[in-house]
Amino acid sequence: MIRCPARALDGYATLNCRISLIGHHMQGIKAVLLAGGYGTRLSEATQNIPKPMVEIGGRPILWHIMRHYAHFGCEEFLIALGYRGEIIKRYFLDYARLNGNMSVNLADGQVQTETPHIEPWLIHLNDTGIDTSTGGRVKALQPHIHHETFMVTYGDGVSDINLDDLLTFHRDHGRLATLTAVRPPARFGAMTLDGSSVVTFTEKPQIGEGWVNGGFLVFEPGIFDYLKNSNASLESDVLERLAREGQLAAYRHEGFWQCMDTLRDVRLLESLWQSGSPPWVLWE
Repeated sequence: MIRCPARALDGYATLNCRISLIGHHMQGIKAVLLAGGYGTRLSEATQNIPKPMVEIGGRPILWHIMRHYAHFGCEEFLIALGYRGEIIKRYFLDYARLNGNMSVNLADGQVQTETPHIEPWLIHLNDTGIDTSTGGRVKALQPHIHHETFMVTYGDGVSDINLDDLLTFHRDHGRLATLTAVRPPARFGAMTLDGSSVVTFTEKPQIGEGWVNGGFLVFEPGIFDYLKNSNASLESDVLERLAREGQLAAYRHEGFWQCMDTLRDVRLLESLWQSGSPPWVLWE
């Protein structure tokens, strides 16, 4: 089911469109996906599309992230749009029509579609501004959150993180926020030396130096008190302050995690997909 004003197809660039691909409203955790940045570090692929629409295995990385959340029962998504947001809207408007078989009667223009399986996702596509900061984008979605625990992630990273365990960890620790701490893959081979001899060598190990914010965040609605306007940064204005106040927990994820910042990252993820066993795909 698509719930949009009649002007959706000619005025969709500023449309806040609500889409349910089969019309069932999910009762449970909502996932906020930050999909409004310019993706300047991946300019080779983002001149005409937003970074979350860069494809891995013929599907936008945004779709891979949503499939991951859906695997754990999260099927209501709030997508914060910005740069080229109309591309993401168009993708989901066409999703049900273009996945499956179609019959077109050229005489009268009637179209019949047969879709064997469509994900039962409720998707809110919200324009949150071209230059809005990450915190401001989350703030703009507050009317959809109400007084519920919710999840947030970026639209450019995949992982095999167990979201059930992440949510349990968050609730057990009773903080306003939980972030997922990951060790990113090292960019270069790691080695151990004994004098002039190489004792061990590992080509680009998964465990890099130190822990970084891997996204996959869990928030209580109290964090909206920290978000004052559209210029608020989720990272420097919220997470840093929460850490100082002892309200930020870290869930350590030792498994697979990979962001998509550069063309090299795109090629890596595509090669992992083509291998037949992409490590982030838990839904098959």
